[in-house]
Amino acid sequence: MNTSRLKVDEYRDGILEGDRVILARAITLMESTLTDDQELAEAVLTAVMSRTGKSLRIGITGAPGVGKSTFIEAFGNTLIETGHKLAVLTIDPTSQVTLGSILGDKTRMATLSRNPHAYIRPSPAGHTLGGVASHTREAILLCEAAGFDRIIVETVGTGQSEITIRSMVDFFLLLIQPGSGDELQGIKKGVVEMADAIVVTKADGDNARLARSSAVDFQHALHLLKPQRNGWTPKVMTCSSLESTGFTDILDAIDAFYQQTSRSGYFEQNRRNQNTTWFRDHFQRILTMDPHRYPLVAQREEKLNSLVLSGAMSPRQAAHELLRAYHESIKKDAD
Repeated sequence: MNTSRLKVDEYRDGILEGDRVILARAITLMESTLTDDQELAEAVLTAVMSRTGKSLRIGITGAPGVGKSTFIEAFGNTLIETGHKLAVLTIDPTSQVTLGSILGDKTRMATLSRNPHAYIRPSPAGHTLGGVASHTREAILLCEAAGFDRIIVETVGTGQSEITIRSMVDFFLLLIQPGSGDELQGIKKGVVEMADAIVVTKADGDNARLARSSAVDFQHALHLLKPQRNGWTPKVMTCSSLESTGFTDILDAIDAFYQQTSRSGYFEQNRRNQNTTWFRDHFQRILTMDPHRYPLVAQREEKLNSLVLSGAMSPRQAAHELLRAYHESIKKDAD
């Protein structure tokens, strides 16, 4: 048993009081795969649920090199200057060889990380697709309960799987670089279609004119896509993180989006749909973990793996055999 764990009421009180150390420990608890930790995590989340849901959740993605960290630091400081408390949940790619992550976002956002009204939490992506960590949703709720009214989720980069973040946030922001008109071919269409706004970064110095030209190109390209179901017309803007320009326009677009979708009822409906998606995703996750609770299944898996390696059994047949062993273990456990 992990003796360093707190009790449910200690986690709850610390989170609601905005204690960042306890908030960090609670997020770590959510990420744990230990059975006892999972049970405690569920109890902690249930204890603070009534204080969640009162933030605006913003997803930010973009290809490597677009300047996501620099953008988030400048944008985050702008949000705080307008009176908001900000939590930034960053996702670092996990090495498929070492399974390690750098988790260096606090270093890359040095100014923002020192701001008393900001909280930065890096998490490894692990084996989770979608550009987010496996427990990003739980981290969002805990940060909301701790009093943060703006939540930014930064993904690992642009790709088809990045669209998963759309089921976690209210506003989805895609960052692109100046002169990336050809990038329309490289960026997956699904990501562009789900973006509520596109921002051309690095619009300063010699890049300023090119950034404006790129914004016009993307605005024209958006007209070729199907209208969004929420009735919102995506915006294309430019900004400079170095000169801190363009962020007022971005804030205005986000505010306009919130006002429009709130009036239409889409905002609340989208939140409800996100909860059902979370339910299905989490069920799939625990399904992959549950078989390992049964020693018989683990033993059977080892034998089946040997048969597959030797060529004595096809992977497909072995998978079905393992599933049958799992069902048998569940039945015995129920009896």
